[in-house]
Amino acid sequence: MSDQAGRAGRANPENDEARAAAPDERETEPASQADALAKMEDLWRRALADADNVRKRAARDGAQLRAQERAAVSLAWLPVLDNLELALAHAPSAGDPLVEGIAAIRSQAIDTLARLGYPRIDVENVPFDPRIHEVVSVSETDEAAPGTVLTVLRPGYGGTDTILRPAAVVVSRAVNADRG
Repeated sequence: MSDQAGRAGRANPENDEARAAAPDERETEPASQADALAKMEDLWRRALADADNVRKRAARDGAQLRAQERAAVSLAWLPVLDNLELALAHAPSAGDPLVEGIAAIRSQAIDTLARLGYPRIDVENVPFDPRIHEVVSVSETDEAAPGTVLTVLRPGYGGTDTILRPAAVVVSRAVNADRG
């Protein structure tokens, strides 16, 4: 017993240092694991945010690309629609079945453009709007307020935000007495 007490009672500096260091290592190991876990969680959250941003950007780019393609195809169809209208303007009579067929095709084309987001702009006697109208001529008159669309020479298509082609219009101007 005295031998054991002597062993236990002896001071061993290496064991004391090891014991003293052991609790720090035990405490630092979970702390370093917690730090590593926090870093990994931060990286994981950043990766999720990046993936979400990529998904949103792809959706936005896809919608923009579809809108550009829709506009390009619609713009390519405008000369066909213009020629249908010219054909109707020079048609001999409205009772002809061929003329009625062309008029139906024209209406279908106008409806299709409207469904694609490009409604027809052909209203007269409205205030001039530079976003949807293009002035081709100006006419002096007292019958309409200055800046009123008197005649639509070529219809436009689109809205104020997405104009495919502005309407070519004649706009009123006040009569100038100095000009005679």
